[in-house]
Amino acid sequence: MAINAVLKKPFKEQADFFSQKINLPSERYDDIKLAAHDRAFIVAGAMKADLVADLRNSVNQAIAEGKSIQWFRQNFDAVVAKNGWTGWTGEGSQKGRDWRTRIIYQTNMSTSYAAGRWTQLNDPDLLKVRPYWRYVHADGVRHPRPMHLSWNGITLPHTDVFWKTHFCPNGYLCHCRITAASAADYKAAQGDGKGQRPDNWNQIDPKTGAPIGIDKGFDYAPGANVNKPMQSFVDSKLIKLDAPIGAAMWKELAPVIAKERQEMWWQKLDALDTAKRPSGSYTVLAAMAPDTLTWLAKNQKAMPVSAEIAVPDYLPFGAKQARHLAAGNALTLDEWRNVPALLNAPGAIYYDTRNDTLIFVAEEKGPAKIAIEFDPQKSKKTGLNLILTAFRVDDYSIAGEVKSGNWQIVEVSGRR
Repeated sequence: MAINAVLKKPFKEQADFFSQKINLPSERYDDIKLAAHDRAFIVAGAMKADLVADLRNSVNQAIAEGKSIQWFRQNFDAVVAKNGWTGWTGEGSQKGRDWRTRIIYQTNMSTSYAAGRWTQLNDPDLLKVRPYWRYVHADGVRHPRPMHLSWNGITLPHTDVFWKTHFCPNGYLCHCRITAASAADYKAAQGDGKGQRPDNWNQIDPKTGAPIGIDKGFDYAPGANVNKPMQSFVDSKLIKLDAPIGAAMWKELAPVIAKERQEMWWQKLDALDTAKRPSGSYTVLAAMAPDTLTWLAKNQKAMPVSAEIAVPDYLPFGAKQARHLAAGNALTLDEWRNVPALLNAPGAIYYDTRNDTLIFVAEEKGPAKIAIEFDPQKSKKTGLNLILTAFRVDDYSIAGEVKSGNWQIVEVSGRR
């Protein structure tokens, strides 16, 4: 059966794979690499969170309900109009629009189908009786790719490294597929010269960076990496996005990866050597909220380039932190464990007019609170918004700073 016919029949594993993805704004199609596509949904050039969400909903419905490409194109047109999306590749002509919608539709349908098949093919009960996989080139393709056609019938153990790069699809609009095979099938394939990897199977094409015969970015097995951590990928992307886009992305994704991030931060703290000096490494703990950026712009304050709030992978930080250590109001390691939660849900945020820094203060009641200070301009100098210092501060001191005009109130809990 042709793959395009199969793709119109959604199944649970396929739908489950796509539904667990997170939405990411992306400028280019290669903003995320290989296995990261198992965790994230992107459309090249779609940079606004609402736009990505609307496109995602259309693709999700197409997968879950087996909708046609004609249906998807109508929804695509409506999403573009609703969000005022302009400048996308293919805009301006019917041919361009049809090509772009076909790429979005077919790529997401085929990779989600492949990921669902990966789950099915790895079912322990199936592997007991059919522990081999066979590469099947689609019949009826008008212009078959010679390399894909040459792989037709290759049968190898499911654990073979070949499948890490050559599991279908192996390019845009590729209709090849992988099927389960028995020991008898494997023996027959060996007799036909198809029971081993082809010669030079992993030779890299310098134009694509992938093995010869595979399109750029398709040399991975969809579905094989759905359980890998997403936090490090989100962090690396966050620091490259303009602050408003990064803030909007963080607002949506923070709840999704909160537990993963918390565990990562605690592991780092547990292994922390306070005697170490800066090594250039850092950990992203949070990001500024869109409302904070709006306040900075409205009040003509210095705007950060990106939205992340990071901490160097060493303690103490420097002269400011040293003063707090000497004064006895520095944070303990246990208090540092709660810093990500404080940054993501502060009781109040203040702008220090003397230093042009933002100060996040904890919400808990009592005579002393934890405060985190960082410079929203730092990304202009270092490429990162780094925490400058962390300290305890009492309500009396906060009131005095506000009354004197040294600290301006940015926002309070419940308005974030």
